[in-house]
Amino acid sequence: MNAYAAMKQYQTVNVNAQVSEADPHRLIQMLMEGGLQRIAQAKGAMQHGNLALKGEQIGKAVAIIGGLRESLDHQQGGEVAGNLERLYAFMQQRLSEANLRNDAELLDEVTELLREVKAGWDGIRQS
Repeated sequence: MNAYAAMKQYQTVNVNAQVSEADPHRLIQMLMEGGLQRIAQAKGAMQHGNLALKGEQIGKAVAIIGGLRESLDHQQGGEVAGNLERLYAFMQQRLSEANLRNDAELLDEVTELLREVKAGWDGIRQS
């Protein structure tokens, strides 16, 4: 087993352990962290001309944001859930545009939006 394969296996085991021990609040945090990581990886791939990896990572980020959309509770969340639904849809659209246009600025835009949402979510536990 090469070092890269060993690292990937360790990461998978580590993430699986974290998920099995996480409460719903932490799971959403982990999704947001994963989305931010995938966008950063896509940007790096874009800057290095690795279009296949860029597309793969953007696809994963879109799927993660889709998971965040699916986790919204519109009955309990009311207007906030509706606003997040629209924001997540916008993020997915911008990521798709970034992929098509090879536009790092669009990736940065989504990164900032997701960071703001994550900061608010993180603040829930601190209050």
